[in-house]
Amino acid sequence: MSVRNPSTVGAGDNVTFSPSPLNPTTRIYIAGHRGLVGSAIVRALEKRNFTNIISATSSELDLRDRTAVSDFFVQTKPEYVVLAAAKVGGILANNTFPADFLSQNLQIQLNVMDAALDSQVERLLFLGSSCIYPKFAAQPIRESELLTGHLEPTNDAYAIAKIAGIMQVQAIRRQHELPWISAMPTNLYGPNDNFSAAGSHVLPAMIRRYEEARLNGSAVVTNWGTGTPRREFLHVDDMAEACIHLLETYDGPDQVNVGTGTDVSIKELASLVADAVGYRGAMEWDVTKPDGTPQKLLDVSKLTGTGWTAQIPLEDGVVDTVKWFRDHISVARR
Repeated sequence: MSVRNPSTVGAGDNVTFSPSPLNPTTRIYIAGHRGLVGSAIVRALEKRNFTNIISATSSELDLRDRTAVSDFFVQTKPEYVVLAAAKVGGILANNTFPADFLSQNLQIQLNVMDAALDSQVERLLFLGSSCIYPKFAAQPIRESELLTGHLEPTNDAYAIAKIAGIMQVQAIRRQHELPWISAMPTNLYGPNDNFSAAGSHVLPAMIRRYEEARLNGSAVVTNWGTGTPRREFLHVDDMAEACIHLLETYDGPDQVNVGTGTDVSIKELASLVADAVGYRGAMEWDVTKPDGTPQKLLDVSKLTGTGWTAQIPLEDGVVDTVKWFRDHISVARR
């Protein structure tokens, strides 16, 4: 377990804490353990032989139910919490159901963090999203860009909910002096992703689209937008490793960007996916559909300064994800 160190004071609050390697017997609750990120964190912890991983499916515990969440914490008594549960989706879903994304994510965050506070959970890691940053933030985006400009309109409701989560972590640090932290991942992909037509992000949506085109012998695949926006992509297994690394090495009130520090255009991504699935037809672009933010590349110097860098190249990760999708076609969210 980590121990408190009076000589270390986090900037902007009174927390005194010295992170250290996690004990495999620590009771650690992974909220959202069946999702893209949560399932990867569980895999990473199991590889390290953790023996007290706490989890609950949505049918067993509705995180929007405040009383149920409070009772769950009383019963399970977690020492550490990773809050990876969230209502997520791509541009179409976020733009169509903004009230749902705002309300449900606020409910989940408030319920879990309030219950964790009532239970005096020593260490909590809140996971947000790089969409918290302004649409036209200077690239690469530093953590200090938070709240310095207007958000991307197509996912502003989701972003506001995640910003509220960061603020809650910081407020708990200031008021209750608990060493809780936040991490903001870039675009994630990998096993257990959402491949549905209405709710998926750009990379899994492309994998499904190009795989179906290959199987159907389609001559042309149509993609959204102009293909010119640039995006950064991180394999979820890298994200899981980064989460454990941060729990073991980082303490501070500021959110930490998690990414690769490199990006590709959406057109380049489409070509990578087409090659990975073996699609040999043509591609076209529907410019009537939104592009979203022109570029979203994270400055990951804070993270690399702690000694961690991503290990899975995008080309390898896309091939890995295509294989997972084909092997799990009957159970994949699509």
